[in-house]
Amino acid sequence: MRSRAAYKLLQISDKYGIPSDGDVVLDLGCAPGGWLQAARKSVGPSGYILGVDVRPVKDLGFQNIHILVGDIAESSISSRILENLPRPADVVLCDASPKFCGVAEVDRLRQLELSRRALEISSDTLRDGGAALIKVMESEELSDFRRSMADHFEQVRLVKPQASRSGSSEMYLLGRGFKK
Repeated sequence: MRSRAAYKLLQISDKYGIPSDGDVVLDLGCAPGGWLQAARKSVGPSGYILGVDVRPVKDLGFQNIHILVGDIAESSISSRILENLPRPADVVLCDASPKFCGVAEVDRLRQLELSRRALEISSDTLRDGGAALIKVMESEELSDFRRSMADHFEQVRLVKPQASRSGSSEMYLLGRGFKK
């Protein structure tokens, strides 16, 4: 696996069944490719995975994994993503992280902005009933973001896989049953 983070997605996939065989998956902030590899194990050869990152990602050797170099902060990114998906996504994944500066409050706000952007892109690219898994950090703003996700999904739950470091404030919000 290209990153330790891949094991987080594998654990989440085993427990919650997303993504699954044949799914169309959008992976936001996909570099270096660990989540792409983990998603490929779940969707198999019949699925389709589109990874998006500001940095190019070295080819993984699978015909059903495609990379779009782009910034999720760009206003035009959703339309570029839709042009590269065979149909609306079944699952949107976002393990993106900002460049941390070491000031906890600033780092949390930067992460929250990426999470909000991932939710906006999910709203543009997910099929009705789809799912999203978005990285968040423990913060005062987390409950507000969770409510925002609840406006778009029938179910929202906080998930912290065992592969996450115990002292890390990183966790994920899993939204299921996207409401178009």
